[in-house]
Amino acid sequence: MLMPKRTKFRKCQKGRMRGKATRGSSVAFGDIGLRAIEPAWISNTQIEAARVAINRKIRRGGKMWIRIFPDKPVTKKPAETRMGKGKGAPEGWVAVVKPGRILFELEGIPDQLAREALALGAAKLPCKTRVVGREAFASRL
Repeated sequence: MLMPKRTKFRKCQKGRMRGKATRGSSVAFGDIGLRAIEPAWISNTQIEAARVAINRKIRRGGKMWIRIFPDKPVTKKPAETRMGKGKGAPEGWVAVVKPGRILFELEGIPDQLAREALALGAAKLPCKTRVVGREAFASRL
């Protein structure tokens, strides 16, 4: 599972996902990528499930880049707990994804196979996505 080796603080605030992604919004490493078109928190288990689905489809052909990393701790209080008594314990890790962010990139495999693999990976993610080529830019969501 993806998670940071260490962090400065154990818990962090929720934050907001307003606006579009300014960084990581263009295909930089591969030939084809998977772009988020709505905001979401993507957990480390969802990233791993998408990675496995894509790798199974491409069968060790080509190269894949994961462009997101879950570095935000999410806390949860136990079930049937009364209000108050502080913030809950850290439960897992999420990556904050804004619209326009490239999630995965592929290179070295045929275009049709890459599109099918990214569609399988997109089915494991909690947000709407679109398959984009290298020539597409962040301004065209």
